[in-house]
Amino acid sequence: MKNDFLETAKKQFDYYKLLGEKTFDQLNEEQLFYTYNEDSNSIGIIVKHLHGNMLSRWTDLLTTDGEKESRNRDGEFENDIKTKKELLERWNAGWQCLFDTLNALKEEDLTKTIYIRNQGCSVMDAIMRQLAHYPYHVGQIVFVGKMLTNNNWKSLSIPKNASKEYNADKFSKPKHDAHFTDEYLKKKD
Repeated sequence: MKNDFLETAKKQFDYYKLLGEKTFDQLNEEQLFYTYNEDSNSIGIIVKHLHGNMLSRWTDLLTTDGEKESRNRDGEFENDIKTKKELLERWNAGWQCLFDTLNALKEEDLTKTIYIRNQGCSVMDAIMRQLAHYPYHVGQIVFVGKMLTNNNWKSLSIPKNASKEYNADKFSKPKHDAHFTDEYLKKKD
């Protein structure tokens, strides 16, 4: 049986990337840099942090520590992104680094030991670690976006009070094998 872990992981990452982008599309530039208070992060800061983490973790994954000496994690939480264009450039650069690395991996790489801050883990564990970390932050992005758009928010999943219709449509079709992200990612294209 072929292990489809890498393909599934890529679909999951792509899905969360899409959720972030669908949130950005609903916000104006000012909203992307809004902070609730001094201790909260704007969407821009969250994107900057994700960018820094992705470049650090995924560059030379198999040969260098995942916490690169060049990374300035504390600086990731300083708001110096000024435009939506710059925010999107960092967003896309981080994700590109992740996908380039995942696309280069082979199944036998999944059990190799890599290090993050000198702590060893398998490549599969490192992928799972980021499949928890990145959706956590994308959830923050979506939450802030939803708060800022108030009643103008366009749902990214099943809208409130629409579950019955959604399920009726799903159960009206024959059983089939598909990854849950397929329908969302298909709409993206």
